[in-house]
Amino acid sequence: MDTENIKIQIKTFFGLEQILAEEIKKLGGRNVEIKNRAVNCEGDLGFLYKINYSARTALKILVPIHEFKAFNQHQFYDRLFKFEWENFMDVDQSFSIDATVNSETFKHSQFVTLKMKDAIVDYFQDKFKRRPNVETRNPDIKFHLHIDRELVMISMDSSGDPLFKRGYRREQGEAPINEVLASGMLQLAGWDGKGNFLDPMCGSGTLLIEAAMIAMDLPAQIFRKRFGFQNWNNYDAELFSKIKEFRINRVRQFDGKIVGYDIDARMLNAARMNVEAAEMEDVIEIKKQNFFDSKKELFPLLMVFNPPYDERISINDDDFYKKIGDTFKTNYPNTLAWLISSDLEAVKKIGLRPSRKIKLFNGKLETRFLQYEMYEGTKKVHKLEGNN
Repeated sequence: MDTENIKIQIKTFFGLEQILAEEIKKLGGRNVEIKNRAVNCEGDLGFLYKINYSARTALKILVPIHEFKAFNQHQFYDRLFKFEWENFMDVDQSFSIDATVNSETFKHSQFVTLKMKDAIVDYFQDKFKRRPNVETRNPDIKFHLHIDRELVMISMDSSGDPLFKRGYRREQGEAPINEVLASGMLQLAGWDGKGNFLDPMCGSGTLLIEAAMIAMDLPAQIFRKRFGFQNWNNYDAELFSKIKEFRINRVRQFDGKIVGYDIDARMLNAARMNVEAAEMEDVIEIKKQNFFDSKKELFPLLMVFNPPYDERISINDDDFYKKIGDTFKTNYPNTLAWLISSDLEAVKKIGLRPSRKIKLFNGKLETRFLQYEMYEGTKKVHKLEGNN
């Protein structure tokens, strides 16, 4: 592998591609190209370590190592059997394969995964008279197989565990928001750590912790113990150590407030445990508070939240969303608020026109991420005053 000019593909969620591309440019990526749920770029080995450690909206970071066309399963096996696998893994290392397949020729991802596994094992058996182990749970090397019609691309997964597994979550709620999605939402909402932040229905606290990490410029993976690239034969421990040190030296002081409200004692407990695990008790304040009885206390204020799903609401949905709108209008003047919801009918009961709508997915659920701008009085009054 050319360690100076590595082609890299970074996976993300639908709707976060632009945010990820901006992150990658800031971190020094070259030839940044936006794809569907992914960003392609180039960089050196140090850059590969840096994006794994720092990129907030990356799910996994792949390095393509082999590309070819196959028109049937024999060609597929044959091309893989002839590839020099010892350049990328050792016979003593365990490996796993995950696959995404979009092809008439190769219909079943499980079948092609099995074929690829056979080709790798047979290759080592043939050349070294020994077989590497397949290990799905905690492999040394993770390969990613992508088939689009006849085009086959094999990549190495440099991340190991998916990058939303930040390592601070001890407890989760019924509908926890994924850490990568949470960070993407915050960046879409324009949160940069200037001012104050409120999550008025904070659940297990993911948005709060991600907001604090952005505010302090903490690397996304500061709590992670292992990355996939640490098992690669070209791993440079000294270089990775320097990159971590450089990033941690950039951590900044945050002077604003990050506050979470919830009414569910179990949720508050979960949020406190997660905040403690993230070592952020000094930065994040969690209060037992019903949002509908609250008033704006922080100026300036950005609000981002994920209203709870049915299992945490004992009241009628429409009534619940109407109350959100009433609270916005009455108690939160001059505030920018964003919320994510999959109930596109119920959000109409908020009674305010969203100034922005962004399509995102929370797991398999299609959602809208909606921005509401609250003015004191109405827009019309503002315009009239502006004309005087």
